[in-house]
Amino acid sequence: MSNTNDKTNFETINPATGETIETHKYMDSKEAASKVKDAHNAFLKWKLTSLDERAKIIKSIGKTLEKNKDAYAKLMTQEMGKLISQSYEEIELCIGICDYTATEGLKHLQDEYRPLYDGGKGTIHYSPIGVIYGIQPWNFPLYQPIRYSIANLMAGNGVLLKHAKNVTGSAIKLKEIYEEAGLPKDLFQVLVINHDVSDEIIANDAVRGVTLTGSSGAGKHVAIKSAEVLKKTVLELGSNDAYVVLDDADIDLAAEVCAKARIYNNGQTCVAAKRFIVADSAYDAFKEKFVSHMKAMELGDPTNSDTDLGPIARKDLREELHDKVTKSVENGAKVLCGGEIPNTKGYFYPSTVLDNVKPGQPAYSDELFGPVASLIKAKDNEDAMRIANDSKFGLGGGIFSKNEEKALELAKNHFDTGMIHINSYGLAYPNMPFGGVKDSGYGREHGGFGVREFTNAKAITQQK
Repeated sequence: MSNTNDKTNFETINPATGETIETHKYMDSKEAASKVKDAHNAFLKWKLTSLDERAKIIKSIGKTLEKNKDAYAKLMTQEMGKLISQSYEEIELCIGICDYTATEGLKHLQDEYRPLYDGGKGTIHYSPIGVIYGIQPWNFPLYQPIRYSIANLMAGNGVLLKHAKNVTGSAIKLKEIYEEAGLPKDLFQVLVINHDVSDEIIANDAVRGVTLTGSSGAGKHVAIKSAEVLKKTVLELGSNDAYVVLDDADIDLAAEVCAKARIYNNGQTCVAAKRFIVADSAYDAFKEKFVSHMKAMELGDPTNSDTDLGPIARKDLREELHDKVTKSVENGAKVLCGGEIPNTKGYFYPSTVLDNVKPGQPAYSDELFGPVASLIKAKDNEDAMRIANDSKFGLGGGIFSKNEEKALELAKNHFDTGMIHINSYGLAYPNMPFGGVKDSGYGREHGGFGVREFTNAKAITQQK
């Protein structure tokens, strides 16, 4: 029987039932350091393999994910509560990332040749730098580690993963899949460690770069610790993405897409639509249809195909979400639907819409990580863009307008965020850069950018 008060052990909990899945044990400093050393030794051999050899194994990882998709989908849904259909979608995205990285991504690592002004010859070689440490969250148990690890393995680096503890099983399963696919033993390591040991890993001489997906607070901590030892970081942090509905938008389309964009992954997505900023002339019509869609979301068992919305991943996260809703209401927001914790087992929270959202409320300025939508009325289109940019975050966003040329111009020149969807919603595309600005972090993944983030662009010159 496990001792939950023992700081060396922890349990993973099924958020749909509140029941224990498994008990895991933290590694101590010595064991974690040994894993880093093993990864470094494996890297010394891996860096000498050709791009084509690496690509074959990356493609094999995609095929092995396909082979194991039923077990992996079930595990992800069990550990964090995402709908089973969305677990399968996540796996398909990850297979696509493997295929893209092994083909198009490979091209971004090829040597480049440039003539020199004095008649010589220049070669740019993208050399792997060593072991890369990734600290990842729980909301996409497979995609988050795949996003950085596949790119870095393709680049020739070794990879460490510190996953969120509530999805430890998913992390361990990924290591098994990598090695089943033919990845050299020890090149990819899972570190089951606490925050103190994590800081030691950042300082470890064998670690050459650090990437984190998480909160702005976690990002600041990791950036400081990495800067103290002069190590590069890539940070993908939180956001309160604005979806702007202009006065000429297709209201039916906007309401339907925005509702789906808010509750996808049970509303626990960094690039989920969170603030819905609507021009005054379109506000009432949008509100009516949007609330209708949100009210219709069926809350329940994430393994049931009829369920629209599963549980929040952890009890403490549900409490934090509800606290932000309560404080927003106390400061003038109005609940149009939802907003109450249901009396049922598991960590469920209903689809919720807040109206009259103003500055000074958490619903206006903070990230609400769950199925809670903030409705904000703008005077006109120009005011809507002003409000969209009135945020410390800048990860994603959306624009709804029948005039796509106007929407594209706003996206290019006026929307201060990293990724923008026009008349649509999307999570990530393997061939498009992923990342943000302001308190949402820096650096880019996917789209050929990720494979170069932790490489040494060597300039090699030869004279005639």
